[in-house]
Amino acid sequence: MGFSTVGVIGLGYIGLPTAAILADGGLSVTGVDINPDTVEAVNRGEVPFVEPDLAGYVDRVVSAGKLRAVAAPERADAFIVAVPTPFRGDHEPDLTYIEAAARALAPQLSGGELVILESTSPPGATRRMAEWILEVRADLSLDGADGRPAIHVAHCPERVLPGKIMTELVTNDRIVGGLTREAAERARDLYQTFCEGEILLTDAVTAELAKLVENSFRDVNIAFANELSIVADRLGVDVWELIRLANHHPRVNILQPGPGVGGHCIAVDPWFVIDAAPGDTRLIRAAREVNDGKPRWVLHKVLDAVAGVETPVIAAWGLAFKANIDDLRESPAVEIVAETAATFPQATVLVVEPHVDALPEELQNLANVRLVSAEEALDSGDVQVLLVDHAAFRGMLGRLGGRRLVDTRGMTSGRAA
Repeated sequence: MGFSTVGVIGLGYIGLPTAAILADGGLSVTGVDINPDTVEAVNRGEVPFVEPDLAGYVDRVVSAGKLRAVAAPERADAFIVAVPTPFRGDHEPDLTYIEAAARALAPQLSGGELVILESTSPPGATRRMAEWILEVRADLSLDGADGRPAIHVAHCPERVLPGKIMTELVTNDRIVGGLTREAAERARDLYQTFCEGEILLTDAVTAELAKLVENSFRDVNIAFANELSIVADRLGVDVWELIRLANHHPRVNILQPGPGVGGHCIAVDPWFVIDAAPGDTRLIRAAREVNDGKPRWVLHKVLDAVAGVETPVIAAWGLAFKANIDDLRESPAVEIVAETAATFPQATVLVVEPHVDALPEELQNLANVRLVSAEEALDSGDVQVLLVDHAAFRGMLGRLGGRRLVDTRGMTSGRAA
């Protein structure tokens, strides 16, 4: 079966780029999102978040009539589910968005459709999504049993880097895991319409776990760098100089430390592995604890820097979880700003974040936090706290001389946080 129509459920940081790429390849794509502002923005040909090159794609395919956004699923040959998969307070995976998507698209199926879960998910989530669909549609099956028409369900985790999504969607290899071999092959056929990388077929649980261990590997290595920064600070050593020298060894490649780990992937995915095998994941858990604890360590560095100033003004540079994007999900910078403002209520915290127009909700409720221009932060800040290494900040570094400074990203020569 070929594909002419695709429904993409969830028009966020992964869903909208995927919808745009598919539409740019000539398919008729319906994007589904429960946020009416997102639906309206996409139908105007606009992108509701920052991602290089995406705006051009969206404008082009919407103008060509190849992509439109709606509030509820419509019939299609294939569906891609790209909804959030957060965890609850006890780090248990929360699959409620996947369940809602499954139950919403089920009435639009008649048999023969391909349903792909792209959301990063704990082992077994793809099977669970299929079960939710079949609860609504008992007349369908996964294998054609008892004469019931079959649907084809697979998992294909996204593996892209924010800031380079439109390139990496096309060039990166993809892992496709099907609940059946036929489902995996059909999913491969869909991704081959735009993916130039190798498409590797496996079963659904292996595909789910592959994405989780990729990010867990990164998390463990970042934790080493973050722990090293704490040790170096205690010993009075510049951690970035230390790492630069150590990385001259041909078999050493230490990553860069920072204020913690954010984003929906690396800060979340290891907990899915831990939840699946809690007694066998001591290293992964330890890495998560190191990275989750780093913002608290940075907070103490900020408090040390303002010591002796009765009503300090603290300039915090950056809120995103990484450079040059507007994504604030799980951002350690947001946590640090919030904790600083709450711990030091007599302080004023000036936030510079060039990629957002308003503070996130958790900061809007803090009376002593304001979103300001770079000029105001430079002029007024008693302490300058560098939390994100946005390219836009680099031209300001020469004006930080003599300031009380906490540099969590190694942006200033000879200084470490």
